[in-house]
Amino acid sequence: MRTGLEGKTALVTGASRGIGKAIATALAAEGANVVLSSRKQDALDAVAEEIRAAHPGVGVLAKAAHVGDADQAAACVDAAVAEFGAVDVLVNNAGTNPYFGPMVDIDQARADKTVQVNQFSIVQWTGLVWKRSMSARGGAIVNIASVGGLVTEHGIGYYNATKAAVIHLSRQFAMELAPKVRVNCIAPGLVKTHLARALWENNEEQISKYMPLGRIGEPEDIASAAVFLAGDTASWMTGQTIVVDGGSSIRPSIA
Repeated sequence: MRTGLEGKTALVTGASRGIGKAIATALAAEGANVVLSSRKQDALDAVAEEIRAAHPGVGVLAKAAHVGDADQAAACVDAAVAEFGAVDVLVNNAGTNPYFGPMVDIDQARADKTVQVNQFSIVQWTGLVWKRSMSARGGAIVNIASVGGLVTEHGIGYYNATKAAVIHLSRQFAMELAPKVRVNCIAPGLVKTHLARALWENNEEQISKYMPLGRIGEPEDIASAAVFLAGDTASWMTGQTIVVDGGSSIRPSIA
């Protein structure tokens, strides 16, 4: 099936590594121009060179921005529109988890940072691309939540609460921005990324035995779903959340 992404422009936050890098690379493989954003310009430049080498026919722009900084976010979106004329696809992927422990013990500073990066950035970047491009041209938005937004877990409850908010924000924006813009969401399970490293690095073999599909996820597993939701093959989908978790959420509660 053709995705219809060739010649479109996709902006991906948190694109310097992990899931964001994999999504940007997969979109470029479909012929989309890609705008890469994260905090560190040197890391983005390295990813940009990799994508240019692998897909020489597409445009690549690397623009550093802190996802939670309003001015930097606006500058990034403006640079994308100036370079390519539009933003057709937005992937809100950037995330953080500065606290591990019971929610009753989280401090204000780390709670605020988690909300700023994981939750409010969705509102901020969606508003920017809508006002600068998608309100006139239409488009597709893909938000990266977490399967944790659908369940309870020890240690990362506040992170999961912000990811539950991402799922609802996706539905709300899908309603508000229809029919011009489709907004969908992916809820990944445990994926081998730097952010999730503490959850899998020293226990990968045991966790893999727990998974119905026998392994921990790779960033490319999430990228495939993102390409589907961004492209024409999902043209009659909006407000939906796709769980990509290796089957972990279907395990029986009692073995």
